[in-house]
Amino acid sequence: YNFTLFPLSSRFTIRIKNLKMEKLILGLDPGLAVLGFGLIKCLYNSKTEKIDSTSMVDFGVIKTTKKQGMGERLITIYEDLHTILNNFKPDLAATEKLFFYRMGNTILVAQARGILILVLAQNGIPLIEFTPAQIKQAITGYGNADKYDVQQAVARELNLEEIPKPDDAADALAVALTASWLN
Repeated sequence: YNFTLFPLSSRFTIRIKNLKMEKLILGLDPGLAVLGFGLIKCLYNSKTEKIDSTSMVDFGVIKTTKKQGMGERLITIYEDLHTILNNFKPDLAATEKLFFYRMGNTILVAQARGILILVLAQNGIPLIEFTPAQIKQAITGYGNADKYDVQQAVARELNLEEIPKPDDAADALAVALTASWLN
């Protein structure tokens, strides 16, 4: 840190200049077959309380197969998510609010989401949620943006040469960026 000591009678006071605060944010795109994750690092300026820089740390997916029983699939998500949290130790997690569009799929996503919430709680990591429209609005400026527009914006904001793949990981990075701006 860049700091200056100022004597004050027999005691010292420290004035800190341009203190940068680092925050790791984990974005999650829940799913039973594919759960996307994206981790970003934000450097905040303590004086302005604004982000000075944002960078991508890692992204990927946790996959399960239909050949596995439901319990095995949930254990895979549970264990792999614990591994991610232990490796990176994020300060905050964010996910998309559950969206009801096909009842069968929604129930499967809800089960995976329950594991996600459990693992985050076990690790003491706060979770915030956003609607799909909030994420699209934050990332592109348009609440009804299509998937490709969101992915392009993610690549641009994180200075990536190409759109992150698979889509679930790109979506998770979009959630993490939203959390960095709206939290």
